[in-house]
Amino acid sequence: AGYLTGIGDEQAGMFRNPLWQQLHTKIVRYIAPYDAVAHLTSLNNAITFIQAAEAAHEQVLVAFYHSEVMPTKLPSVATYKRDVQKFVRLFPRVRQYQSWDEANRGNVPFAFSSPSASAAAQYYQALIRVCKGCTAIGLDVLDAANIGPTLTYISEFKREIGRLETVMPKIWGLHNYSDINRLESWRTSALLKALGGQVWLTETGGLVKFGGAYPNRNGSGLTRAARVLKFMFAMAGSRSQVKRLYVYNWNGGTTATRFDAGLTNFHEQPRAGYVVVCRQLHAAKCNNVRVARN
Repeated sequence: AGYLTGIGDEQAGMFRNPLWQQLHTKIVRYIAPYDAVAHLTSLNNAITFIQAAEAAHEQVLVAFYHSEVMPTKLPSVATYKRDVQKFVRLFPRVRQYQSWDEANRGNVPFAFSSPSASAAAQYYQALIRVCKGCTAIGLDVLDAANIGPTLTYISEFKREIGRLETVMPKIWGLHNYSDINRLESWRTSALLKALGGQVWLTETGGLVKFGGAYPNRNGSGLTRAARVLKFMFAMAGSRSQVKRLYVYNWNGGTTATRFDAGLTNFHEQPRAGYVVVCRQLHAAKCNNVRVARN
């Protein structure tokens, strides 16, 4: 394939699992609150994950996101810049960042807030100013069944970058769950064209469960997720713009988890999707893996 494959997750235990170790990936993605340095739990989580990743010789891409303490309050640009600068200084070996995860996600009442395209551009400008020499991936967007609003958001972001007289990103981030989980690729194609330049699929994967949208009956979610992952790899390999792909995520969580795209189950036992990823990377090593049924 013409792209690197890695895993996105927030749990450091992944690095201790022999199933992960045999994948021999080189890249990993971590989502951190923009204000992690100001809150001990968030900071300790970041330290634990990043240190484990670096010990495993993984190149870490950090995507900043809303605060875990005040998720519905967006920071001023000055606050964002101050907290991100402190984070960057704490992790000198991390040289790849995203200014805001799924910037176009929109506000979820009582859960979290997302920046406008204008604010996202200003956060990006702040990031590249405090992390000189870093690889700063531009706008990180989520697709949807209807990508019209996403295309508008991209256009508004680029317009604001021009107004700020900031260097236009050369690398962009895309999460294409809606497209590939329908076994379609036209949304991805349209978004690649709108973004332009190099694109990293910074979060993608086969959904085992997502609320009531993908009901999981008799293991059908596991089978569907594996089929989606096969499609995902084939689609990415046919798009020359795609240079990296981060499968999200490692552990599917408990049965109460609303979003489940795990390659392993709650007990970190391999699912059918894990075998797809393993074979994509290392073929014969995965032939004897016994997959879990949950």
